[in-house]
Amino acid sequence: METITHGKQYMQVVFNQTLEQNEKIFVPYIMGGDGGIESLIPTLQQLDQAGATAIEIGIPFSDPVADGPTIQEAGKRARETGVTLQQILDKLAEERQSIKAPIIVMTYLNPIFQFGVDRFMEVAQSAGIDGLIIPDLPLEHESFIRQAKEKYGLALIQLVSLTSSKERIKQIAQASEGFLYAVTVNGITGARQTFADDLATHFELLQTYSDVPVLAGFGISTPDHVQSMTEVADGVVVGSQIIQSLKANDFDHIHALINAKDNQ
Repeated sequence: METITHGKQYMQVVFNQTLEQNEKIFVPYIMGGDGGIESLIPTLQQLDQAGATAIEIGIPFSDPVADGPTIQEAGKRARETGVTLQQILDKLAEERQSIKAPIIVMTYLNPIFQFGVDRFMEVAQSAGIDGLIIPDLPLEHESFIRQAKEKYGLALIQLVSLTSSKERIKQIAQASEGFLYAVTVNGITGARQTFADDLATHFELLQTYSDVPVLAGFGISTPDHVQSMTEVADGVVVGSQIIQSLKANDFDHIHALINAKDNQ
């Protein structure tokens, strides 16, 4: 792959190449600093080598409104070891070149404001971050960060829910960069046994409006889930199950999840 500066363009190239090879996109989510800050880079390297297309890193935060119990507990463990946003960015800046996969940071607005919007975007770019997910930033308020995000070339990934109207879906899909994050359940993150029956129709609509890949997320915890979701979506994001498997040192399950993405 040609060398490209990290950011929105790099993620786009990696995702396009993956889909052009008739493969699906797999994005594992980890909580930054769960297990201590020294575990961050080795975990990213393991997931990269296991075949993750991109990796999402959660920033520990005291009020994680979109997160289910597993991710909340992981954030609590990270905070208890004293992990900060600055430490995560510093670690990435030191070791980013050892990880090939695009890196996406999931954070709430408050840590970005505390850090300083322009400073955060500058440091994120220099640390090799390619995209951002900010679940408590509504589309209407994107202007708070737009200028800085554009200046430093980061992708802002939008989340779209099952209950959004067609007009709202169209607005969100057309605004999303990197990929469109399609929430497959109503509620917070966490493993589920079942999903809505009409997901195929929902994903058809999303793909009609979206110029970027559409990835399914929330509740995906088994290889069967990955397989069924990648029949209707361009890929998946898996969070709670990755965190549980990492905590249990069960890389076999992580490999099974990643390998399931191309077994339609």
